[in-house]
Amino acid sequence: MKRIIQFSIFIILFILLYFLSPFAKEPPARESIIFFPLDPNVTFIKAETRLVLEPKKKNNEYLLHWYTTSSLDRKVYLRQDISLLFADGRLLGTLSKWKENSQTLLQEKTIKEKKSRLFQAISFHYGEIHDGAAIRSSQKMSGDYLYVIDSVYSPLMSFRQAKTREQKEWEHLLKQTTKQFLDYKTKQLVNHFSIRKKNYYHFYLPELIVYNEQPFSDLSTEKTQKIIGNLWEGLYKNYFLGIKKKNGMIISPIGSTMPAILISKDYTHLIVLFEARDGEKIQLIQQIF
Repeated sequence: MKRIIQFSIFIILFILLYFLSPFAKEPPARESIIFFPLDPNVTFIKAETRLVLEPKKKNNEYLLHWYTTSSLDRKVYLRQDISLLFADGRLLGTLSKWKENSQTLLQEKTIKEKKSRLFQAISFHYGEIHDGAAIRSSQKMSGDYLYVIDSVYSPLMSFRQAKTREQKEWEHLLKQTTKQFLDYKTKQLVNHFSIRKKNYYHFYLPELIVYNEQPFSDLSTEKTQKIIGNLWEGLYKNYFLGIKKKNGMIISPIGSTMPAILISKDYTHLIVLFEARDGEKIQLIQQIF
């Protein structure tokens, strides 16, 4: 009986010490992208996404190496990077990695593919910074694109900027095919949801990378970065992690169209439009504060 009482006292003391311990006050980090006010004192010293073609085919397929890496100027409470790879306007794959009390992240993946394609990748690099009770964040985007030519009439090749006449012809074909496909899908979505497109600035997701360094039209850099941060928070929850259909089912985003971003010219809200792989049309609306 005495031993039981002593053991009970030990358990109670252990529980009290655990919950009263200063180490228990802060919950463990979790995989999540949440926009907090940006910390101007914390910056990314490196943020890169790269697509590289393996020069030789294997089993009639070529290999595309996809890398993304980033580094802050210090360790922070939570680091997370996500990356999306599109081929001819449709989502082909995703990457995601997170670490507690970290500074640098590196991810890589090899994709097996056939036929000539235009690959476009965009990554969002994120840091969550805790300073006492204050929580702030740091963010940056990076991206890459690559034309891969896999034809019976020429050797396997890749390029970013066309140099030869043959490359220029392929560049024009793949670029125009992808643009026409996306414009057609966007027009269908705009009509379906009765959106007055003239009231919006229109971008496809990879085109947002230029706004790392410049603000949206008639807007401050600070406000621009806040819009981008909130946009990525929404994309992460409602596109990257899975698409919620009208019937409540969650499906993979793989195979869906590249998101079209429509930002209202009065900067009151933005709309994200895309088509799921099964053809269901999706509209996400986010208020801008």
